[in-house]
Amino acid sequence: MEDKLVIGGRELKSRLFVGTGKFHSNRIIPEVIRSSGAQVVTVALRRVDFDSPDENILEHIPEECILMPNTSGARNAEEAVRIAKLARSAGCGNWIKIEVISDNKYLLPDNYETTKATEILVKEGFVVLPYMTPDLMDAKRMRDAGAAAVMPLGAPIGTNKGLKTKEMVRILVDEIDIPVIVDAGLGKPSHAAEAMEIGADAVLVNTALATAGNPVMMGEAFGLAVKAGRKAYLAGAGAVKNFAEASSPLTGFLD
Repeated sequence: MEDKLVIGGRELKSRLFVGTGKFHSNRIIPEVIRSSGAQVVTVALRRVDFDSPDENILEHIPEECILMPNTSGARNAEEAVRIAKLARSAGCGNWIKIEVISDNKYLLPDNYETTKATEILVKEGFVVLPYMTPDLMDAKRMRDAGAAAVMPLGAPIGTNKGLKTKEMVRILVDEIDIPVIVDAGLGKPSHAAEAMEIGADAVLVNTALATAGNPVMMGEAFGLAVKAGRKAYLAGAGAVKNFAEASSPLTGFLD
């Protein structure tokens, strides 16, 4: 069975995207990326420091990866657009993850401002992947604005709580004809597998890797979980039933 994920004209072999924040050392990031098999890597523009090679996060991302800067820190569409243009000018390419967050307590994305930024940046030639609170109508608006994918949160960012928005994400998977990438809140490989099992096209993980006791091993675990979850989705899970049913029926056994 042919099963391809294509975003922005690029065919992706890995359905696990990784972030680069919170790691105790930038030097471990290449190992985590390789162990996870990730192909798309996101980074906050404010962490790009060309004057300090060790602190410049770009120095620690393998060349074969697709770099996806994010607009972390943007509070409205105007700021997100400015950050995206700065990132492209700095040589970070034309992929951009839109993050517009004005809520300082729960760090929930502002779908309205995110949609505005998406529309502007698509017209500027960016491959736009908006981070969003899962809502069907907003996802449709982002798609219609030209988003290459939508990235609904699984739980509030950095919480490691898992797929708390499961039913909302399932609706997006069923109704949106562009890739759905679960982003934020996934804390365990089982969470990633769960997202993939309901049909998510990919997941993005950062905190779960960066805060693990062994980030490199955890990267490998997430990579395996994403593959397993995708295979389970394609295989088609059996129906859930309310009553027990023997897998080896006893009918006629004593006759």
